[in-house]
Amino acid sequence: MSPLEERHPSTVTDWDDQRRKASLRVTGLGYEWKSLRRTRLALVRVAALLLVGLVLFAQYWVHDVAPEQARLARTEPAILPVAPPADAENWDTVVVDMVGLGGLNASNTAAALPSLSHLGVVWAIKYDNRGIDTRVIAELIIRAAQMSGLKNIVLVGHSMGGVIALEVAKHIHTDSDRRLVSVILDCTPMDLNAVRPESRGRGEDMLRWMGWLPGARESRGLRLTVETYARRDRFLDRGGAGMPGIRVAKLGAVVSDVLREKIFSRDAASNGLIESQFLAIVAGGAIDDLRALSRPSGGKPRPSIVFIRPRNPGNDPVVDVEYSHQVLIERSGGVDGTLLVVMPRNIGHANPMQRPREYNAVIDQQILPFVQRFQREIRADASAAAPR
Repeated sequence: MSPLEERHPSTVTDWDDQRRKASLRVTGLGYEWKSLRRTRLALVRVAALLLVGLVLFAQYWVHDVAPEQARLARTEPAILPVAPPADAENWDTVVVDMVGLGGLNASNTAAALPSLSHLGVVWAIKYDNRGIDTRVIAELIIRAAQMSGLKNIVLVGHSMGGVIALEVAKHIHTDSDRRLVSVILDCTPMDLNAVRPESRGRGEDMLRWMGWLPGARESRGLRLTVETYARRDRFLDRGGAGMPGIRVAKLGAVVSDVLREKIFSRDAASNGLIESQFLAIVAGGAIDDLRALSRPSGGKPRPSIVFIRPRNPGNDPVVDVEYSHQVLIERSGGVDGTLLVVMPRNIGHANPMQRPREYNAVIDQQILPFVQRFQREIRADASAAAPR
């Protein structure tokens, strides 16, 4: 026996490892269970995990989903005035601007295009953050135009907003007494095949999240995660061995940008609105809408179609503008067609706020003369049809 054991025999015995393990077994959960002990222990552990998950889900619902649900229940589509007409003769026409995927309010985009005021009064659409109903938007525009004495309508849609504009245009052209002068499409995908694979994949990923995760349409936490991941090229770095690394400072900047632009901004689209916007592209109704706009309706002439796209198709990383260009030629072009395609230099994907000079120049020099010709013809037809 060692000198330590001679002086403190009880201490050595108390700290014996075997006695410690035996003591733990005696005081452990389920020690007295004689039958199905392992099964019962597994069930207890599963129940504990479920309880923790239920608590976390309750916190997620109460603090993330429920407040957004309450806010979205109070939203509705609206028309916002942007500018009066530049010329007094155009008080009979309204230009209505619609923003693209991920946007809520087109006011800032329309304000960046003062050249539109040479066609008439300029309005912007603010979407309902719960989703999109194009018939409701069309009826809103028609009712506001009737109350304001505006007989002619020009619709402008940026990116996915062009898909919405075409569907709204069909309602106005076929189901109202207002005359549709033109639909101006800015880098609009005619169907899902026109969306480049990377952007298409992000939209499809979001749809999958919406399908199985409760509260995904309202969750700001999910939105923060998805938007941050979509910007991973800004903070994800690959080392020499091919292992990814995270640049923490860059990640913090990305999260800050997402919070400011997508979570706390009043003009940010909700998850549900983005889902509705992307589904409008997936539905692929733009071609049918073009078909409805390609012929007169109710004594009203067919409207003109304008397509704005970058001269270099590679400048648009979201939409295959050459594909959309070809579809528009097939549906609205031809010898007696109503299509104008303009290809300004130095623009990207539907970015008039970033390139206002280029956009306003092409509107002034090419789009206005084309659309104003249809505007004059519509006025002449209306004048001739008026009772004397």
